[in-house]
Amino acid sequence: MERAEVQRWLDDYVAAWKSYDPEAIAALFAEDCTYSYRPHGDAVKGREAIVRSWLEDDPDGPGTYDGSYEPFAIEGDAAVAVGTSSYTAPATVYDNCYLLRFDSEGRCREFTEFFMKRTEGL
Repeated sequence: MERAEVQRWLDDYVAAWKSYDPEAIAALFAEDCTYSYRPHGDAVKGREAIVRSWLEDDPDGPGTYDGSYEPFAIEGDAAVAVGTSSYTAPATVYDNCYLLRFDSEGRCREFTEFFMKRTEGL
């Protein structure tokens, strides 16, 4: 993966999150992807389960959030991305780190999220 490809994927990730369009979400992930919302939690396994999780497991309200992420390091099919997720009600910012692994078609096949809530400088 090249930096521009990872950035495009991250931009598509934010767009899918904002739209909650099932097809846009599905397009991000390989059929057998694993998605971990926390590094030591149970992973959601498979594209259909990931889409269902995004849509059914406490989705964010329209217009109440935004995200901005960029590649930090890339090696082969693996990438580390960093950025922020911001919410308006209540005003909350999370600093994020994503560990990503991609297949040959540029779809994510492993996603692990690390996040920390900011307590200052919102």
